[in-house]
Amino acid sequence: QVYLGESGGGLVQAGGSLRLSCAASGRTLSDYAMAWFRQAPGKERELVTAITWSGGNTYYVDSVKARFTISRDNAKNTVALQMNSLRPEDTAVYYCAASGRRSSLFGPYEYWGQGTQVTVSS
Repeated sequence: QVYLGESGGGLVQAGGSLRLSCAASGRTLSDYAMAWFRQAPGKERELVTAITWSGGNTYYVDSVKARFTISRDNAKNTVALQMNSLRPEDTAVYYCAASGRRSSLFGPYEYWGQGTQVTVSS
């Protein structure tokens, strides 16, 4: 069992940047592929980005390519999401998630954090 906790959300103006962090405990992070999902009000949860256990492979949904960067530090048991050039449509609750299929980008993702709110004002 791995436990995940997100931090770093907040309110930012369009064009600004935020950095989300996900801290893991209970198990070593290198046992897992990691991802960030988001869910906006009235919308389905969306896979935003994912990274395999070694960091060798990543995935980004088209809408965030060239703006968001996922990274991981297995020694520190953390995963980060750097978000630049933020847009109002990026507003959502962002969730960190872990998958025991550590070489796969697409899960299934069994473990979830509690989420952190990101609000981008226009």
